[in-house]
Amino acid sequence: MAIAAPLSAAAGLLLVTAYPALAWWPMAFPAVVMALVPLAGRRFWPAVLVGLLFGATFFSVNLLFTARYLGPIPWIALSTLEALLTAVFAVPIALAYRWLPRVMPGLVGRLVLLPALVAGLWTLREQIVGSWPYGGFPWGRIGVSQVNGPFAEVASWVGMSGLTFLVVMLCAMVIELVRAGRFRDLRRAVPAAVLLVVLVALPQFPTTDAGSMRVGAVQGNGPAGYFDQRARGAVLNAQLAASAPLFGQDMDVLLWPEGGVDSDPTTSSQTAAVLDELSRRVDAPLIVSAVTERGPELFNSSLLWTADGGPEQTYDKRHPVPFGEYVPDRAFWEPFAPDLIGLIGREYTPGTARPLFDLNGIGVGLAICFDVIYDDVVWDGADDGAEVYMFQTNNADFRGTDENLQQLAFARMRAIETGRSVVNISTVGTSQVIAPDGATLAELPVDVAGHMITDVPLRTGLTPAVVIGPAVKIVLGAGSLVALLVAGLSVAVRSRRQRKTPTP
Repeated sequence: MAIAAPLSAAAGLLLVTAYPALAWWPMAFPAVVMALVPLAGRRFWPAVLVGLLFGATFFSVNLLFTARYLGPIPWIALSTLEALLTAVFAVPIALAYRWLPRVMPGLVGRLVLLPALVAGLWTLREQIVGSWPYGGFPWGRIGVSQVNGPFAEVASWVGMSGLTFLVVMLCAMVIELVRAGRFRDLRRAVPAAVLLVVLVALPQFPTTDAGSMRVGAVQGNGPAGYFDQRARGAVLNAQLAASAPLFGQDMDVLLWPEGGVDSDPTTSSQTAAVLDELSRRVDAPLIVSAVTERGPELFNSSLLWTADGGPEQTYDKRHPVPFGEYVPDRAFWEPFAPDLIGLIGREYTPGTARPLFDLNGIGVGLAICFDVIYDDVVWDGADDGAEVYMFQTNNADFRGTDENLQQLAFARMRAIETGRSVVNISTVGTSQVIAPDGATLAELPVDVAGHMITDVPLRTGLTPAVVIGPAVKIVLGAGSLVALLVAGLSVAVRSRRQRKTPTP
């Protein structure tokens, strides 16, 4: 433990460097190795401690942006929760290292099946963190760390969870090669070499060219933060000013970010008239975002607006942020931090509409802010016929942090995963137009007002990641847990038989 504890803590810190802003994607590999090695041979509580140290160092730095305006309490709460979940799920990995070699002691078990089980359990932990509690927060996935590397295209076949599995499996294979020794027998390296070749050589799954559409996108850089001092309509006016250079230019749609309209145009005739006039000025429909009210419920909404009035179509954010856009179990949590909880006066309702607009026969997939980190929103958009994605976000509450770049990495990986272009527009940046292969077609840097007008490629056809992605997650997550239980049961049966066998 004198070596394992600091090694685990160092692994968490090293893994942070694989994500933006540094984005040193190769660092994910030694970090995963350093996180796994201390778990080999550990019993329950030592495994918990090792996992806790890894999770605490990784998440406390990776999620530091959450403390930018609200102070240390949300940051400590979220990073502690993620670290505790990491600690809990370190135990199954430690058990895999203890049980599987006893059940399958041969080379296939040690060099292939054990790494596969370890990788599956790591992926299961990512899935749990990304779905529980209150919908989870799937930030810091190993798969997204590879967006700048040569393995990113594999995500179009198996999704981000599948890419996480393969990266961790390769790391676990290398560990077992070293533990097995006998380096002169090159046959032992064949499984790891085959997996490495697959990761490097597998091309992105091709989707079908369907032409292009001309998209105007505007980053107003207005006072869109929660605590920004602003007059009524200031964010709307900033967006209008940044849109003015687009008047008279040819385009198929004008895209604004989340929170670009700071009043509800479905209830404010004055705001609706402004959007009507803007649509006439650019001679194109608008995709804008606003908080909308329907009866007693509030929604974070994306609206398709035309000069004839709107909205013609509406998508409501499917995954409102707990303790950011609503407070789950408010009566329970408010006594712990009454001042902070009291700041969240509005309660957003999760949307149920499909994440797609039909724009003159072209399917436009949608995601609002952190929607982009949830697989279901993006995959459902592709299933429903999206030929391009338009992601709207408001990063103003995280100015001066790496949050916008980390979220942008998710947007780029979604382009690769689905084989679709992505227009990712923020109130304050960084905004990009991303090609179906993840390349940047246009960009607006952070903290500037500006616009992009881009011929954005359209694509049809579904990648395997979209078609089998849900099944891959079930097989890797639930399958690894079942495999671990079977291994544990086999060990228990063998031990019982050995106790009953009389000594000659």
